[in-house]
Amino acid sequence: MLQNPSEVDPTLDVFFKIGSGVFWTITYLLILRRGYLDKSYGMPMVALCANISWEFIFSFVYPHSKPQLYVDYVWLAFDVGILAQFFVYGRKDFTEQLPRSLFYPTFLITLVLSALFILLLSREFEDYNGVYAAFSQNLLMSVLFIHLLLKRNGPAGQSVYIALNKMVGTIFPSMLLYLYFPDSYLLVLLYISIFVFDLMYLVLLHAKTKAAGLNPWSRA
Repeated sequence: MLQNPSEVDPTLDVFFKIGSGVFWTITYLLILRRGYLDKSYGMPMVALCANISWEFIFSFVYPHSKPQLYVDYVWLAFDVGILAQFFVYGRKDFTEQLPRSLFYPTFLITLVLSALFILLLSREFEDYNGVYAAFSQNLLMSVLFIHLLLKRNGPAGQSVYIALNKMVGTIFPSMLLYLYFPDSYLLVLLYISIFVFDLMYLVLLHAKTKAAGLNPWSRA
Protein backbone atom coordinates (compact mmCIF):
# COMPACT_ATOMS: atom_id res chain seq x y z
CA MET A 1 0.00 0.00 0.00
CA LEU A 2 1.24 3.46 -0.91
CA GLN A 3 0.93 5.71 2.13
CA ASN A 4 2.12 9.12 3.26
CA PRO A 5 3.14 10.60 -0.10
CA SER A 6 5.72 13.36 -0.06
CA GLU A 7 4.61 16.84 -0.98
CA VAL A 8 4.93 17.70 -4.66
CA ASP A 9 4.28 21.08 -6.18
CA PRO A 10 0.85 20.95 -7.92
CA THR A 11 2.25 22.59 -11.05
CA LEU A 12 4.98 19.95 -11.26
CA ASP A 13 2.36 17.24 -10.76
CA VAL A 14 0.30 18.54 -13.69
CA PHE A 15 3.43 18.96 -15.83
CA PHE A 16 4.48 15.33 -15.41
CA LYS A 17 0.95 14.02 -15.95
CA ILE A 18 0.44 16.04 -19.11
CA GLY A 19 3.93 15.09 -20.33
CA SER A 20 3.12 11.42 -19.89
CA GLY A 21 -0.24 11.91 -21.59
CA VAL A 22 1.29 13.68 -24.59
CA PHE A 23 4.08 11.17 -25.24
CA TRP A 24 1.88 8.11 -24.72
CA THR A 25 -0.77 9.64 -26.98
CA ILE A 26 1.89 10.11 -29.67
CA THR A 27 2.89 6.47 -29.10
CA TYR A 28 -0.68 5.32 -29.73
CA LEU A 29 -1.04 7.50 -32.82
CA LEU A 30 2.21 6.17 -34.26
CA ILE A 31 1.15 2.58 -33.55
CA LEU A 32 -2.10 3.21 -35.40
CA ARG A 33 -0.28 4.88 -38.30
CA ARG A 34 2.35 2.15 -38.59
CA GLY A 35 -0.28 -0.57 -38.37
CA TYR A 36 -2.25 1.03 -41.19
CA LEU A 37 0.84 1.41 -43.40
CA ASP A 38 2.21 -2.07 -42.69
CA LYS A 39 -1.18 -3.83 -42.65
CA SER A 40 -0.29 -5.16 -39.22
CA TYR A 41 -0.91 -4.48 -35.55
CA GLY A 42 1.65 -2.84 -33.32
CA MET A 43 0.75 -3.86 -29.77
CA PRO A 44 0.98 -7.45 -28.44
CA MET A 45 -2.37 -8.95 -27.46
CA VAL A 46 -1.68 -9.34 -23.73
CA ALA A 47 -0.38 -5.77 -23.48
CA LEU A 48 -3.43 -4.51 -25.39
CA CYS A 49 -5.82 -6.34 -23.06
CA ALA A 50 -4.03 -4.98 -20.00
CA ASN A 51 -4.06 -1.43 -21.38
CA ILE A 52 -7.76 -1.47 -22.26
CA SER A 53 -8.62 -2.95 -18.86
CA TRP A 54 -6.54 -0.39 -16.92
CA GLU A 55 -7.89 2.56 -18.88
CA PHE A 56 -11.52 1.42 -18.54
CA ILE A 57 -11.21 0.68 -14.82
CA PHE A 58 -9.56 4.00 -13.96
CA SER A 59 -11.91 5.93 -16.21
CA PHE A 60 -15.20 4.47 -14.95
CA VAL A 61 -14.76 2.11 -11.96
CA TYR A 62 -12.17 4.01 -9.91
CA PRO A 63 -12.00 7.25 -11.93
CA HIS A 64 -8.82 9.29 -11.66
CA SER A 65 -8.80 12.95 -10.79
CA LYS A 66 -8.35 15.51 -13.56
CA PRO A 67 -6.34 16.00 -15.76
CA GLN A 68 -5.39 12.30 -15.66
CA LEU A 69 -9.02 11.28 -16.17
CA TYR A 70 -9.15 13.11 -19.50
CA VAL A 71 -5.88 11.44 -20.52
CA ASP A 72 -7.41 8.05 -19.66
CA TYR A 73 -10.36 8.77 -21.95
CA VAL A 74 -8.06 9.64 -24.84
CA TRP A 75 -5.88 6.56 -24.32
CA LEU A 76 -8.92 4.29 -24.15
CA ALA A 77 -10.23 5.68 -27.45
CA PHE A 78 -6.91 5.08 -29.18
CA ASP A 79 -6.62 1.59 -27.73
CA VAL A 80 -10.01 0.77 -29.23
CA GLY A 81 -8.52 1.76 -32.60
CA ILE A 82 -5.48 -0.46 -31.99
CA LEU A 83 -7.89 -3.25 -30.99
CA ALA A 84 -9.66 -2.91 -34.34
CA GLN A 85 -6.32 -3.33 -36.14
CA PHE A 86 -5.57 -6.37 -34.00
CA PHE A 87 -8.88 -7.97 -35.00
CA VAL A 88 -8.22 -7.24 -38.69
CA TYR A 89 -4.57 -8.34 -38.85
CA GLY A 90 -4.00 -10.46 -35.76
CA ARG A 91 -5.40 -13.75 -37.03
CA LYS A 92 -2.49 -14.21 -39.44
CA ASP A 93 -0.05 -14.04 -36.50
CA PHE A 94 -2.08 -16.41 -34.31
CA THR A 95 -0.07 -19.39 -33.17
CA GLU A 96 0.13 -22.30 -35.59
CA GLN A 97 -0.25 -24.77 -32.70
CA LEU A 98 -3.89 -23.76 -32.15
CA PRO A 99 -6.87 -23.57 -34.55
CA ARG A 100 -7.76 -20.06 -35.68
CA SER A 101 -11.27 -20.59 -34.31
CA LEU A 102 -9.71 -19.97 -30.88
CA PHE A 103 -8.48 -16.49 -31.84
CA TYR A 104 -11.45 -14.56 -30.40
CA PRO A 105 -11.98 -16.81 -27.33
CA THR A 106 -8.28 -16.46 -26.50
CA PHE A 107 -8.54 -12.69 -26.71
CA LEU A 108 -11.71 -12.62 -24.59
CA ILE A 109 -10.21 -14.81 -21.85
CA THR A 110 -7.07 -12.66 -21.81
CA LEU A 111 -9.13 -9.47 -21.55
CA VAL A 112 -11.26 -10.80 -18.68
CA LEU A 113 -8.23 -12.08 -16.75
CA SER A 114 -6.40 -8.78 -17.29
CA ALA A 115 -9.34 -6.81 -15.91
CA LEU A 116 -9.70 -9.13 -12.92
CA PHE A 117 -5.96 -8.95 -12.19
CA ILE A 118 -6.00 -5.13 -12.20
CA LEU A 119 -9.18 -4.91 -10.11
CA LEU A 120 -7.99 -7.40 -7.49
CA LEU A 121 -4.48 -5.95 -7.37
CA SER A 122 -5.98 -2.53 -6.74
CA ARG A 123 -8.21 -3.86 -3.95
CA GLU A 124 -5.51 -6.04 -2.38
CA PHE A 125 -3.05 -3.15 -2.11
CA GLU A 126 -5.73 -0.45 -1.72
CA ASP A 127 -4.16 1.21 -4.74
CA TYR A 128 -7.16 2.88 -6.34
CA ASN A 129 -4.96 5.03 -8.55
CA GLY A 130 -3.67 1.92 -10.32
CA VAL A 131 0.01 2.68 -9.74
CA TYR A 132 1.21 -0.87 -9.12
CA ALA A 133 -0.90 -2.22 -11.96
CA ALA A 134 0.24 0.52 -14.36
CA PHE A 135 3.96 -0.04 -13.87
CA SER A 136 3.64 -3.84 -13.69
CA GLN A 137 1.84 -4.01 -17.02
CA ASN A 138 4.20 -1.39 -18.47
CA LEU A 139 7.09 -3.72 -17.69
CA LEU A 140 5.16 -6.61 -19.22
CA MET A 141 4.53 -4.48 -22.31
CA SER A 142 8.22 -3.61 -22.63
CA VAL A 143 9.14 -7.31 -22.63
CA LEU A 144 6.31 -8.22 -25.02
CA PHE A 145 7.35 -5.58 -27.55
CA ILE A 146 10.77 -7.24 -27.69
CA HIS A 147 9.12 -10.65 -28.05
CA LEU A 148 6.93 -9.36 -30.91
CA LEU A 149 9.97 -7.90 -32.69
CA LEU A 150 11.94 -11.15 -32.40
CA LYS A 151 8.92 -13.26 -33.37
CA ARG A 152 8.41 -11.28 -36.57
CA ASN A 153 12.17 -10.90 -37.11
CA GLY A 154 11.48 -7.47 -38.53
CA PRO A 155 9.97 -4.06 -37.78
CA ALA A 156 6.43 -4.64 -39.13
CA GLY A 157 3.97 -2.52 -37.15
CA GLN A 158 6.81 -0.91 -35.18
CA SER A 159 9.20 2.04 -35.43
CA VAL A 160 11.97 3.64 -33.39
CA TYR A 161 9.69 6.64 -32.85
CA ILE A 162 7.12 4.39 -31.18
CA ALA A 163 9.88 2.99 -28.97
CA LEU A 164 11.23 6.45 -28.09
CA ASN A 165 7.84 7.94 -27.24
CA LYS A 166 6.93 4.94 -25.10
CA MET A 167 10.20 5.32 -23.22
CA VAL A 168 9.82 9.07 -22.63
CA GLY A 169 6.12 8.71 -21.84
CA THR A 170 7.02 6.28 -19.06
CA ILE A 171 9.91 8.34 -17.70
CA PHE A 172 7.51 11.20 -16.85
CA PRO A 173 5.25 9.22 -14.46
CA SER A 174 8.28 7.34 -13.10
CA MET A 175 9.83 10.63 -12.02
CA LEU A 176 6.53 11.90 -10.61
CA LEU A 177 5.84 8.77 -8.58
CA TYR A 178 9.41 8.75 -7.31
CA LEU A 179 8.87 12.26 -5.98
CA TYR A 180 5.70 11.13 -4.22
CA PHE A 181 7.04 7.78 -2.93
CA PRO A 182 10.87 7.83 -2.86
CA ASP A 183 10.98 4.95 -0.35
CA SER A 184 8.98 2.47 -2.46
CA TYR A 185 11.76 0.14 -3.56
CA LEU A 186 9.35 -2.04 -5.55
CA LEU A 187 8.33 0.94 -7.66
CA VAL A 188 11.96 2.00 -8.11
CA LEU A 189 12.75 -1.51 -9.35
CA LEU A 190 9.85 -1.27 -11.80
CA TYR A 191 10.99 2.15 -13.09
CA ILE A 192 14.52 0.90 -13.71
CA SER A 193 13.41 -2.41 -15.23
CA ILE A 194 11.03 -0.71 -17.66
CA PHE A 195 13.73 1.72 -18.75
CA VAL A 196 16.25 -1.11 -19.31
CA PHE A 197 13.83 -3.14 -21.44
CA ASP A 198 12.65 -0.04 -23.33
CA LEU A 199 16.26 0.82 -24.15
CA MET A 200 16.91 -2.78 -25.19
CA TYR A 201 13.83 -2.68 -27.42
CA LEU A 202 14.96 0.56 -29.05
CA VAL A 203 18.44 -0.82 -29.81
CA LEU A 204 17.08 -4.13 -31.17
CA LEU A 205 14.42 -2.39 -33.26
CA HIS A 206 17.00 -0.02 -34.72
CA ALA A 207 19.20 -3.00 -35.67
CA LYS A 208 16.31 -5.04 -37.12
CA THR A 209 15.09 -2.07 -39.18
CA LYS A 210 18.56 -1.51 -40.65
CA ALA A 211 18.90 -5.25 -41.33
CA ALA A 212 15.66 -5.03 -43.35
CA GLY A 213 17.32 -2.39 -45.55
CA LEU A 214 15.32 0.49 -44.11
CA ASN A 215 16.40 3.76 -42.54
CA PRO A 216 15.09 3.62 -38.94
CA TRP A 217 14.87 7.43 -38.65
CA SER A 218 12.89 7.96 -41.85
CA ARG A 219 10.27 5.38 -40.91
CA ALA A 220 7.82 6.98 -38.47
